[in-house]
Amino acid sequence: MGDPSTSSGRVPAGSSLSGVTFLTVAEVAALMRVSKMSVYRLIHAGELEAVRFGRSFRVPESAVNAYLKDAFYETG
Repeated sequence: MGDPSTSSGRVPAGSSLSGVTFLTVAEVAALMRVSKMSVYRLIHAGELEAVRFGRSFRVPESAVNAYLKDAFYETG
């Protein structure tokens, strides 16, 4: 998704994460106007990139923006 990551989804050593803004699952759910469970489903299905800290997930803001950008489609 444009991030400097390997195929495993890990950021290579030496990469800077200082500019990355992380959101909680609740913040992503509020932003997308869906339930927290829907966000968890997206994360577990691999459709939304996330980082796990203990039992919690944090989602890079850029991943939310990329997901929403890719989710738009034209009708008619």
